Amino acid sequence: MTVEKKTGYGSITVSEDAIAALTGEIVSECYGVVGMASRKLLKDGLAVILRKENYAKGIVVSRTDAGLVIDAYIIVSFGVKISEVVSETQKKVKYILEKTMGEAVSAVNIYVQGVEVME
Repeated sequence: MTVEKKTGYGSITVSEDAIAALTGEIVSECYGVVGMASRKLLKDGLAVILRKENYAKGIVVSRTDAGLVIDAYIIVSFGVKISEVVSETQKKVKYILEKTMGEAVSAVNIYVQGVEVME
């Protein structure tokens, strides 16, 4: 799945991986988010924080008639209000992707894969 735009200068094609990487950057900068997690938990149920180059493994991008649907898998910091972190992350991802991509975002689904104590 790609996002395609036609301009007066030609056409622009943005891949799913590029959208996922951009979304991973946006999410990782949000307050209370420790990092991105893989969408598949390990066998023992522990979530591992992904490195910057692997953010796309923690994001699923799909398209519906209403627009893009983003699924993000995150790890949050201990002691923060999870509902607030998720709500603010959803707002920020939706705003920045719509502004950057010029494409409607119909849903941003956040899956908290774990809580980590920061030292």
